Amino acid sequence: MKSFIITLLSIVLIASTSLAQDKKTNKKAPEITFQKTEYDFGAIAYGSNATCKFIFKNTGKSPLILTKVHSSCGCTIPVWPKTPIKKKKTGMITVKYNTHNLGRFHKTVTVISNAKNSPIVLTITGRVVTSKEIKKPKVTDSTQKPKR
Repeated sequence: MKSFIITLLSIVLIASTSLAQDKKTNKKAPEITFQKTEYDFGAIAYGSNATCKFIFKNTGKSPLILTKVHSSCGCTIPVWPKTPIKKKKTGMITVKYNTHNLGRFHKTVTVISNAKNSPIVLTITGRVVTSKEIKKPKVTDSTQKPKR
């Protein structure tokens, strides 16, 4: 019985390794390329809309399918295309962060697809502050003489 389990585990390991190699060496496989994989909101007001967009392109030679896109916690919600992205076409993943938690945040969104470079991890960071803490831009009057 023990040798049967060891043999079965060996077969599963060898099969999974060969499948992973096929995905990496398939020259016709899709490849996902993001314009950027990190977004910093900076200081953002409590309760405000914190949404960013990650633009990607299928730089491979066959349709790209995003099979799962999930965030590191429930306060971050990704929305992604459910239809295949044709070769050389672009797509977008929209990520919304719940700004009802004061303080710094660092969240990840993992993109799993049929691309040879899957998975890809996207990152959002920032700091939720009260509206009093938001620095307003200094307005200057162009008719005033500069201080010396």
